[in-house]
Parts: sequence; structure tokens; C-alpha cells
Amino acid sequence: MQGQDEQGNVAWRISTRSGGGDCVEVAVVDGSVAFRHSRRPNEGMIVYTASEWRAFVEGIKDGEFDDLVPLR
Repeated sequence: MQGQDEQGNVAWRISTRSGGGDCVEVAVVDGSVAFRHSRRPNEGMIVYTASEWRAFVEGIKDGEFDDLVPLR
């Protein structure tokens, strides 16, 4: 499984911008991108293909989801 550390655990990543710990973690799993909730890591993960992930990231860069984030 790609993205594992030396113990065979998936190497989860979290944004440096996450402040309260109520965040989404991501990892590469077998060439796909997996997501899980940082406070509930044992409740499973959602896995997206590389092309699905790429489309989502491009949508974020283009501002397609800006209306989903409340203004601070």
C-alpha cells in the first residue's frame, strides 16, 4: 500500500491551517487519495481516484466552493 510508514500505517496528513483539530486528514492509499475525520479516525475513510482528487483541487483553486465556507 503506497503511503505507508515503516510500521505499515497509512501516513495521514492534516493541513497546517487547521486550528481546532476538527479537521479532515488525507493520505495516499494504493495510488488513490483517502479522507477521514481527524477526531473519528476509526470510523472509516472515503477514497477518491487521482482524477477525482485533481478535479476537486482544481475546483477549489477556481473558487467553485467558496460559498460553502462562512466568512469570518
